[in-house]
Amino acid sequence: MLSYRHIYHAGNHADILKHLIVSQICRHFVKKEAPFFYLDTHAGIGQYSLSSEQAQKNKEFQTGIARLLNEENLPESLDALLDIVREMNPEGSLETYPGSPKIVDYYVRQKDKLHLCELHPNDFPTLAALFPNKRKANVVKGDGFAAVKAMLPPPQKRGFVLMDPPYEVKKDYQYVVQALEDGCQRFPQGTYAIWYPVLNRQQANDIIRSVKATNIRNVLLVELCIRNTEQERGMAGSGMIIVNPPWTLEKEAKEFLPVLRKLLAEDNETSHQVIWITPE
Repeated sequence: MLSYRHIYHAGNHADILKHLIVSQICRHFVKKEAPFFYLDTHAGIGQYSLSSEQAQKNKEFQTGIARLLNEENLPESLDALLDIVREMNPEGSLETYPGSPKIVDYYVRQKDKLHLCELHPNDFPTLAALFPNKRKANVVKGDGFAAVKAMLPPPQKRGFVLMDPPYEVKKDYQYVVQALEDGCQRFPQGTYAIWYPVLNRQQANDIIRSVKATNIRNVLLVELCIRNTEQERGMAGSGMIIVNPPWTLEKEAKEFLPVLRKLLAEDNETSHQVIWITPE
């Protein structure tokens, strides 16, 4: 099944959480001179036109990124993400939203390397056209989970792997945890981030328990729900499971999550959590 197209959801609450984490990890990596490797297992098209027919269908960005752009006195981490969005929209109106590859592209230096995987036949050519320089980014039409085995450990010796499958196939919940285990065996010092949807509390807890059962150490959970998780209305929130997170990320998440919870709330039953699944 390859029916999922992220453009219908670009700029929503889940994107904001995911891209905040991606941005903060990259900010941490570029503080050191040594090059780093970035692997994106499900890269999408890289950036999204919010005026497109698909994005306009549900206009999820209006209750997501659009709510944040005119806010003042935000946490520094959130401002850093918004600066990227503003740079992509120099005229001031919100027309374009970055996907994870463009967030990372904002930070990478000439010595760093991106490996971007996208399997969807319509999305892959768009992504490849966005990153034509193969010295900087290797864009592959293929299985991102398989790339975890194929590309790790990287020659750069420092690396960040993002795994955010669409979960349109239920086995993705198994595949993403297995890929995490494979990656940590091959490249234990790497930073890994798994995005997951919160469709209901039990479903979210299942993937958290599966990660805990791997016995991988130094695993941080950051989750935001913008409404009641037990109402059958689709995705109530999302979370990020981060292995070997930057040492500042726990503190930063505790600063930006209450702000996002307030600004993005859809009802009075919002929630957030920052917990260690397993400590170091």
